[in-house]
Amino acid sequence: LRFRSLAARSRGARGGAGAETQVGNDLGSPEPLRWLLRSPFDRNVPVQLELQELLLDHVFQRLGVSSQGCVDHPIVLTEAVCNPLYSRQMMSELLFECYQVPKVSYGVDSLYSFYHNRRQNWPCSGLVISSGYQCTHILPVLEGRLDAKHCKRINLGGCQAAVYLQRLLQLKYPGHFAAITLSRMEEILHEHSYIAQDYTEELQKWRCPEYYENNVHKMQLPFSNKLLGSTVASEEKQEKRQQQLRRLQELNARRREEKLQLDQERLDRLLYVQELLEDGQMDQFHKALVELNMDSAEELQSYINKLSLSVEQTKQKILQSEVNIEVDVVDSKPETPDLDPLGSEQSLEDVESINEFEPLFAEEQPEVEKPVAAVQPVFNLAEYHQLFLGTERIRAPEIIFQPSLIGEDQAGIAETMQYVLERYSKEQQAILVQNVFLTGGNAMYPGLKARIQKELLEMRPFQSSFQVSLASSPVLDAWYGARDWAVEHMTREEGWISRKDYEEKGGEYLKEHCASNVYVPIRLPKQAPRAAEAPSRASGTGNLSEQA
Repeated sequence: LRFRSLAARSRGARGGAGAETQVGNDLGSPEPLRWLLRSPFDRNVPVQLELQELLLDHVFQRLGVSSQGCVDHPIVLTEAVCNPLYSRQMMSELLFECYQVPKVSYGVDSLYSFYHNRRQNWPCSGLVISSGYQCTHILPVLEGRLDAKHCKRINLGGCQAAVYLQRLLQLKYPGHFAAITLSRMEEILHEHSYIAQDYTEELQKWRCPEYYENNVHKMQLPFSNKLLGSTVASEEKQEKRQQQLRRLQELNARRREEKLQLDQERLDRLLYVQELLEDGQMDQFHKALVELNMDSAEELQSYINKLSLSVEQTKQKILQSEVNIEVDVVDSKPETPDLDPLGSEQSLEDVESINEFEPLFAEEQPEVEKPVAAVQPVFNLAEYHQLFLGTERIRAPEIIFQPSLIGEDQAGIAETMQYVLERYSKEQQAILVQNVFLTGGNAMYPGLKARIQKELLEMRPFQSSFQVSLASSPVLDAWYGARDWAVEHMTREEGWISRKDYEEKGGEYLKEHCASNVYVPIRLPKQAPRAAEAPSRASGTGNLSEQA
């Protein structure tokens, strides 16, 4: 059973539904739940036993363990190199007290992988390089047993490489910031990245345009093919523009008619007052002038002239708008006979006045003579949503050899490997380098084996030999090795911690075997009895007084 060691607990609906916990592959894509994800591990050490219990429940349920109230099966469990005693104690307590397992065995995943790929002359010696998701280990193995005193760990792995790659691509493509997720970065690392044999020389190759074109990888991001304004057919656009033109013309005609009616009513009122003056009814005339807020007959005549001109212009505009509508109809349908509602005696001045009002709706009128071309986007959307992977393919995995690329003050694999080898004599160094074993998820990078061989060639003496081997399945060999060990040692007591051992020696107790850690028990300093301490203190003070 393979699943991710993650769990997410939803808050539940407001209607009263309880919170739901999803574990492992039931989560689907982790990106929408990234802020809810929880793991029992701090790097590779389990620290939250509540979540670990959820994961174990998930395992036993999916594997179909049918025993009631207990798990009546021996358990083989991997742990971190030099695992803290408190972590092992809590894990043993969980297995023996909660699940009632009969016996359990702890081992190191990379040593199980080394055991699965062992040679015929087992037990043998070798240098195990294990690079996983959270950290990288250099483990010397002498005569089939781990030499824990000289083990070294680098706090870099696939997780840090994915974060670094995400930062690089987000700086390169700020427009796709949200689409560059950690899940996609892990996919790019697995499928497109490789280890450069010489990092500086490889970067120089990428400066060549031809090399870049031949080796760049393109990754397509999801996008929507719908463009604003391009989904409507040209005929529908033309029809909408014509409808908008008609509505605008009707609105303008309605406004002109309302203005004409108001001006005509006011003009009739002023003409009535002027008739009072002509009839000699001066009292009524002066009273009407006061109501109109006018001072003299000349002012009245001036207003009458202005209103008369405004009424004539408004009538002319209404007439011209009707003519424009008829002209548009004739232009759009040239095969119909020419219909002239004003008659054939239309003067040249009328035509010119009509042409004066045509620019009023020039922006709204569709161009009938020119064919309407399809709307083309300014750029190709598919190409815009592509990620070009160039030097990022080698920069992200390079951090395990050069942690300074991400600002980490640590040594890389080559320096750490040389430091570990220098802890041994020349004879032991020669034995270790004859079996350099690569395992872990990062061992799947193409070029890692060649890079390790190059580093060993540089650090080893002239004409010395070494051999580098790669795990047959770097990710799953730890499980295969644990299976092989369990089958071979099922009837033995070597390596198994029974419930009696747990009750007598504590949860931190470990039985060593070929793939396990080294057990270092807790030794508390013995306190001397107080009765014996008193004379010693007295004699000590006496000696001091004598010396004084």
